[in-house]
Amino acid sequence: MKKRTHVTHEFPALYDRESRVLLLGSIPSPKSREMAFYYGHPQNRFWKVMAVVLGESVPETIAQKKAMLKKHHVALWDVLDSCTIVGASDTSIEDPVVNNIKDLVKKSKVTRIFCTGATAHKLYQKLCAKDVGIDAVKLPSTSPANCAVSLEKLVEAYKKVL
Repeated sequence: MKKRTHVTHEFPALYDRESRVLLLGSIPSPKSREMAFYYGHPQNRFWKVMAVVLGESVPETIAQKKAMLKKHHVALWDVLDSCTIVGASDTSIEDPVVNNIKDLVKKSKVTRIFCTGATAHKLYQKLCAKDVGIDAVKLPSTSPANCAVSLEKLVEAYKKVL
C-alpha cells in the first residue's frame, strides 16, 4: 500500500499579462515534481493534445512548452498549492490548500478557466470559483489513468479553449 505524502507545489504558474485562458490541473504528479514542470509523465497526453489544438508541433523541451502556450495566450497552473496525496491519485487528496488564482487573473487578461480533469474542477468550483469570480469548464483528464478517452476525443474537448 502506498503511503500518504504531503506535497507542495514547487514551480510557478506559467502566464504573462497577455494570457487570456487559464488551464488548471489539481497538483503536480510525482513525475512532474521531479521534472519541475507541468504534465511531466511521458504517457500524459496534455502536450500532444495542446499541440494539435493550437496547430503546433509537439513541444519536447520545457522552453518549447512554455513558448507554445505563451504564443497562444494560454496560462497553466494548478488549483492546489499543497495537499496530502497518495502517489498521483487525485481521488486521495486531503488537506487541500489552494493557490491564489484570483491574483493571477488580476495580473492577466484571463476571462476563461478550464480544469483538466474532474478533481481539479471539483476543487476549483468548491474552493476558488466564488473568490475568483469565474466558473470553470471541466475538460477530460489527459492522464494515462484516463486511457478510456481517445486522443481524438481529448483534442475535440480541448478545442473549447480556443
